[in-house]
Amino acid sequence: MQDIQDASLAPLTTFRIGGPATRLVTAVTDDEIVAVVREADAAGTPLLIIGGGSNLVIGDKGFDGTALRIATKGCTLDGTTLELAAGEIWSDAVARTVEAGLAGVECLAGIPGSAGATPIQNVGAYGQEVSGVITEVVAYDRRAEETVVVPNADCDFSYRHSRFKADPGRYVVLRVRLQLEDAGGLSAPLRYAETARALGVEPGDRVAVADAHDTVLKLRAGKGMVLDADDHDTWSAGSFFTNPILTDAEFEAFLVRVRDRLGADVAPPAFPDGAGRIKTSAAWLIDRAGFPKGYGEGPARISTKHTLALTNRGGATAEDLLALAREVVAGVREAFGVTLVNEPVTVGVTL
Repeated sequence: MQDIQDASLAPLTTFRIGGPATRLVTAVTDDEIVAVVREADAAGTPLLIIGGGSNLVIGDKGFDGTALRIATKGCTLDGTTLELAAGEIWSDAVARTVEAGLAGVECLAGIPGSAGATPIQNVGAYGQEVSGVITEVVAYDRRAEETVVVPNADCDFSYRHSRFKADPGRYVVLRVRLQLEDAGGLSAPLRYAETARALGVEPGDRVAVADAHDTVLKLRAGKGMVLDADDHDTWSAGSFFTNPILTDAEFEAFLVRVRDRLGADVAPPAFPDGAGRIKTSAAWLIDRAGFPKGYGEGPARISTKHTLALTNRGGATAEDLLALAREVVAGVREAFGVTLVNEPVTVGVTL
């Protein structure tokens, strides 16, 4: 276990932004994680959990407390059952399931970060979410001061949300267990139209699991959503805002704003999201509100490949990034009456 004082946190995030932590501890076993958490809780020391750093915006003043970097390893595949240590690199784990010919997470290829982060915000992309395959989450419950096993039904999964995200100070994920599908080397039914088009099939069809995986990787790379140290479009947290979910009444009011601004023949993206709720596209809103790809003049700008990603072009501070985010939020609200919500976790700063 590594223990460093006054440690820089910026290199541990995909934004490459953020000040130092008073103390940085890197834990490589579950027991070490629990020990550090218990020590911090007993002393009343603020605690920041860091996995792959792909969903963090850390303020320029840093973190006054203990930052715990989870670096545990362990990827066990037994038939169609997969268990991952929280510190495992998620994209590597996905690749392993594809090599084994198993379906269930192939469309979650290329997502940066660690396995332990996936249940927290119910990671999803291209028609798949981890909530569809997770059976159990093993976590340390800081309130009960014990390790618990949380079954899927008790995880309260919803769009980019979970029991763990709802109560962020309570649980520290240690392990994630998943149940995959052996479909004879075929993918799960494709649920995302863009993926199906790229593969030349219809939504609902299955393809070779490796083809689905590789196609999603190409689609993500084209949007700057696959990490590349030489590409500043990937110095980001991926999608910075979640897609808004509106009530029927809110959506009708939104349509009025769209018609007034863009014309009666313009129809915004709309996807049913349960009774009385409609999901629309944050990327569409941002672009139509006047923030195109590449928008910005300073070191923090919108990606040149995707309007939903805010990026560090080199040398950006957290305040640079947040100033851009606030400008986008205000512009979308003024244009369409919809308030965007940030997806990354902010530390020491607020939007």
